[in-house]
Amino acid sequence: MSSNFGKLFSITTFGESHCRSVGVVIDGCPPGLELSEDDIQPQLNRRRPGQSALSTDRQEADQVMILSGTEHGKTLGTPIALRVNNKDQRPGDYSEMSHIPRPSHADYTYQTKYGIRASSGGGRSSARETIGSVAAGAVADKVLREKFGIEIVAWVESVGDIVAGVDTVHSGTITRDEVDRTTIRCPDEKAAGLMEKRVGELKDEGDSIGGVVGCVIRGVPAGIGEPTFDKLEAELAHVMLAIPATKGFEVGSGFAGTTLKGSQHNDPFILKGKSLGTKSNNSGGTQGGISNGEDITLRIAFKPPATISLPQQTVDFDGKAVELAAKGRHDPCVVPRAIPIVESMAALVVLDMIMQQEARKALSFT
Repeated sequence: MSSNFGKLFSITTFGESHCRSVGVVIDGCPPGLELSEDDIQPQLNRRRPGQSALSTDRQEADQVMILSGTEHGKTLGTPIALRVNNKDQRPGDYSEMSHIPRPSHADYTYQTKYGIRASSGGGRSSARETIGSVAAGAVADKVLREKFGIEIVAWVESVGDIVAGVDTVHSGTITRDEVDRTTIRCPDEKAAGLMEKRVGELKDEGDSIGGVVGCVIRGVPAGIGEPTFDKLEAELAHVMLAIPATKGFEVGSGFAGTTLKGSQHNDPFILKGKSLGTKSNNSGGTQGGISNGEDITLRIAFKPPATISLPQQTVDFDGKAVELAAKGRHDPCVVPRAIPIVESMAALVVLDMIMQQEARKALSFT
């Protein structure tokens, strides 16, 4: 779907990069949750453009407004509508590119699919579309924390070939506060300095670079996930690969696990308190598509942003050779701003799947 996700906790997002506003309608939020704009705004602040010298120069406050679904500061159980107005649009920056499919953008594919497209800022394929998901994810995140004690933390694991000394397997007890101590949102301060220097250099050059975001979901009880087609990791992959600029997804050992023998990769069970757990966590917190109670560990690969100001040889929609040098404002590296997007997407999946399991338990005869 181009706008909907979720079964019991479901969202419908709307808006394009340069339209009047973007937002989301949430259906299925439990009633009685204390909720205000202040609960949602922090994640939008972490996602918004113009927050540092390493991001796009577009300036947007991204102030969220709750339009419906609450009264006296509490959710009613009815649809919650959230809206963020676009204020710093510059569609004129894209006028010269309206007849040119930009390299590695969605211009050509959207034009082919619909016969028309939003030619300024990428329209709905722009990362600005993620505002709705981040706002809804902030609501889901609050439910998960307050009702189930679940914590979701993401961070920048690498930028180009600069790799942090912190990965999903050795994430320990990293917190969001620790992640936000550096502009690049990497908890390894030495690596963060190198990353920031590299991104700054590329921004000055008019170029871009990609990176990897790590994410850990702590406190998910065993038994969450809907096999066969809605496995927990499959749904997580679904939403992560729906984020603009993503090109890869791993859970647990991921591709590195292919180099191991079964005797090295298996996670032996041990007794942890009164329940079973695993000695290692190569599975990344899921087995058979269902959570096993261990930390759920993810890695998401982001490509270099496609909008660069360096001249590129390409063709227009008629096939005529042209030289394109983009004028629009863009991020030289998206991973710092992707952190709250990844956390929010994870929250949407986990809450929806927990609600499905809770419904099953309520009607179970076992």
